[in-house]
Amino acid sequence: MDFDINAFMYGLATWAIPVLFAITVHEVAHGWVANKLGDSTARMLGRLSLNPIKHVDPVGTIGVPAFLLLIGSPFLFGWAKPVPVNFRNLKHYRRDMVMVAAAGPGANLVMAIMWIILLALFAHLIPDENIARGFTDMSKNGVTINLVLLVFNLLPIPPLDGGRVLSGLLPPSLSGYLDRIEPYGMFIVIGLLYFGVLNQIVAPAVNALAQLLVTVFL
Repeated sequence: MDFDINAFMYGLATWAIPVLFAITVHEVAHGWVANKLGDSTARMLGRLSLNPIKHVDPVGTIGVPAFLLLIGSPFLFGWAKPVPVNFRNLKHYRRDMVMVAAAGPGANLVMAIMWIILLALFAHLIPDENIARGFTDMSKNGVTINLVLLVFNLLPIPPLDGGRVLSGLLPPSLSGYLDRIEPYGMFIVIGLLYFGVLNQIVAPAVNALAQLLVTVFL
């Protein structure tokens, strides 16, 4: 496989900002909502900041996206250092746990909408075709990465956000069984990824949501 440095640099330029914002705001949203609901752990540790440096995970924020970009992956994926939340400090444990967990994917949905609005603006307001292409590609990537994070994190597998949301919604007798899966959750996700099941779940949902956003906002 020939390495195209120009394609790599162009991909890096149009993916870097969307990826950093997507994973940073996702984590900050968790901490911000937790702070509002009684747990100030993230605020006290300085993690309620939009400065990406405070949230960078060397593997998830830099290594994995760079590797996927290098091999020509159609879209990127990554993660930041999780914002610490002490759920015992929440005023209403089960209800507030759902709200804190849902805040991250909710932030990704808001950012996807913002990127698709920017896509329309860049396409119509930038006269230079080459410059417009760069900004519109960045906007498309912003929509993609945020929808991927939205759908992936809502999978009902603890410790993903969807697992915590489901745990908070289930009766305590059932949520206890789900919580026992958490130590093995990431192994389950890796297995689903290895056998191609994860892509079969995430890709159709991302495409459907992207089409819905295009219909509504473009």
